[in-house]
Amino acid sequence: MPTVKKINNIALFLALLFHVSGAIGMILTPYKDWFISYTPFTLLVMFVLLLLTQEQKNSWFWLFVVLCFITGLAVEIIGVNKGWIFGEYVYGDVLGPKLLNVPLLIGVNWFTAVYCAANLVYVLNEWLFKKLGNDMRPSIAVMLFAFVTDAAMVTTFFDWIMEPTAVQLGFWKWLPAGEIPLYNFICWFVISALLQTAFRLFKFPKPNQFAVHLLIIELLFFLVLQTFL
Repeated sequence: MPTVKKINNIALFLALLFHVSGAIGMILTPYKDWFISYTPFTLLVMFVLLLLTQEQKNSWFWLFVVLCFITGLAVEIIGVNKGWIFGEYVYGDVLGPKLLNVPLLIGVNWFTAVYCAANLVYVLNEWLFKKLGNDMRPSIAVMLFAFVTDAAMVTTFFDWIMEPTAVQLGFWKWLPAGEIPLYNFICWFVISALLQTAFRLFKFPKPNQFAVHLLIIELLFFLVLQTFL
């Protein structure tokens, strides 16, 4: 049976392979549309890799996955059909089958963004507290507030980096003139803060090292596309 380290190494290799080849294919080859069309497959593969690299997947972990998926899908459905959340926007056909005008993969994207950001902040917090020592640790309430705030900011930052490229690739578009509203990022922060609270309080093993790597890979991926497309 593969060890945890081996599984993480394989997952990291696949994440790099998919994102590097995708960036090269979109920027340097005449097959940009073909690479874009495989976005749903890439999102699903990364989702599966995150699940595989999570140690001891107990009921709390699966509850968190479902919570992220349903919450993300629900707020997007309200946002697209009512315009009450995020602003006015519509999804294209790139991301696959839809439920009430929202691709089902958007629920997966919400889990990936929240989970990866949470793991990055968790790792940084643990490193910092280890350096400071137990005497310098803040109270549990302060630690929770700091974690949720930081993780929600990282999640929102990820959306901020992703948005221009996602629009350019046809994932979705903003109405009426294509301008991304500030309100979108405020809502991302609030919703992700609620989900980050669940991540911190739910009792499943943390962190997932691959999730940290995947967040960095995807941030670089969108930055490269934003620069060169």
